[in-house]
Amino acid sequence: MTSPYIGRFAPTPSGLLHFGSLVAALASYLDARHAGGQWLIRIEDLDQARSQPDAETQILQALDDFGLEHDGQIVRQSERLDLYRAQIKRWLDKGLAYYCDCPRKTLLQHGPVYPGTCAGRRLQAAADHAVRVRVNDTPITCVDRLQPPLTQNLARELGDFIIRRRDGVYAYQLAVVLDDIDQGVTDVVRGADLLDSTPRQIWLYQLLGQTPPRYLHVPLIMRPDGEKLSKRLGSAPLQRTQAPASLWRALRALAQPVPETLRGAPVAELLQWGIAHWQPGRLPATKHILEAGLPS
Repeated sequence: MTSPYIGRFAPTPSGLLHFGSLVAALASYLDARHAGGQWLIRIEDLDQARSQPDAETQILQALDDFGLEHDGQIVRQSERLDLYRAQIKRWLDKGLAYYCDCPRKTLLQHGPVYPGTCAGRRLQAAADHAVRVRVNDTPITCVDRLQPPLTQNLARELGDFIIRRRDGVYAYQLAVVLDDIDQGVTDVVRGADLLDSTPRQIWLYQLLGQTPPRYLHVPLIMRPDGEKLSKRLGSAPLQRTQAPASLWRALRALAQPVPETLRGAPVAELLQWGIAHWQPGRLPATKHILEAGLPS
């Protein structure tokens, strides 16, 4: 029996939502609502040093301005540290993870594949030690609903990877998997920049004896200079007064044939059309879409 659809949108409060964020959020929202499912909000604020004051409040306000109403309570990763800590302890106790004190400079000399320097050293816990999870030599394939299948051999292409950084911050790969399992997430719709990290997440699902969600990685909106729209580059934040126009443009960016007659229609009407007509298969199976090629 198929589980009821549960999707989620998980912004990082390192800045305000921009048009690229809207496209990702809208794809996730439409996919959930078209399936008659739930749509959750999770604030991924693990790295407190990057979090900006009031960013969460403004992100939630922007979602409200665009009519993207969520279900259930908002979850914050900063309030779930005990969950991550307990799982790492279980893996350490079973020998499935280990402490690592390799400095960044040394790692850079070895290239992208961690050579396993600390795998057999049996280091004890220390404040400045990272934690790595062991991988094996078995290829892992991510079957995406849009993108071509991606196969990685983690042992050969990456090596044992970090699940807690040397500064004590829990890694995205660990937190996102534990959170999605805990929240019962069945479907993950997100930007294609996260596709390459998915085999690592599938590996963690396997270690936990859990079934991974279905994945849909939508193309990123790219600037003319080849950079993706991002908070880091100061992409223009969403404006409440521009909500109908931006939402219509976001539907077009997602390759949905929203009629020209709905340009400027109220947000509720645009969302109603989007939910009824959502066809993710219309999206190109690419990782990037140039913003300059989108309708204005």
